[in-house]
Amino acid sequence: MNSTAVVQCIRSHASKERARISQTFFKTGKGEYSEGDIFCGVRVPVLRTIAKEFRDIPLSEATTLLHSPIHEERMVGLYILIHQYERGDERIKNTIAKLYLRSIKKYINNWDLVDTSAEQVIGEYVVRTKNSTLLTTLARSKSLWERRVAMIATFYTIKKGESKSTIAIANILLHDSHDLIQKAVGWMLREMGKRGNDKALHDFLDAHAHHMPRTMLRYAIERLPQKERVAYRKQAK
Repeated sequence: MNSTAVVQCIRSHASKERARISQTFFKTGKGEYSEGDIFCGVRVPVLRTIAKEFRDIPLSEATTLLHSPIHEERMVGLYILIHQYERGDERIKNTIAKLYLRSIKKYINNWDLVDTSAEQVIGEYVVRTKNSTLLTTLARSKSLWERRVAMIATFYTIKKGESKSTIAIANILLHDSHDLIQKAVGWMLREMGKRGNDKALHDFLDAHAHHMPRTMLRYAIERLPQKERVAYRKQAK
């Protein structure tokens, strides 16, 4: 099995109409956040099924998929890399994590690609290797996608009941002007509160609600009681 067989399988499910819709939905137009990305029009459940079928292809072949100009082929490459990462030994995990980090700017370049993979690969990698500065470095990057990876990667520790890394990255990205970063920060703050760190969420909101971007705040308070949501919205800038 190789990447050529995977590509043939993906394209056998392609739909021009779905591709057209995806090009609009994922903002691929001139000046938009994913300018120039190309879709062939395959639904995510189908992509997951294909990735499961080909999950044991060589790492080099999965890398070829990840570096494809076609969005869905990159997605399948990521699904395969996640599978191999989760089942690999430390050497394999480190190899895939470094490949991932080299690939973010050019290939893991849309929010669905980041959200599918950052937690499983970079979140685990940071904790396992005790690389305390990696997320901070990514969060301070000029790359939109590296910044989003930094925030979404903290979902790994959120699920383990730890909020320190989420709060640290949220503080760095607090005044980020991009809508996709504001949504990511608010989402992770919301999940932090939802999964047992309600005090950490309220402490963050009490300190920052008055100067958080409205989109970030809206996502962060989404699951709070209505009375609290109203009170925090009144503080927003």
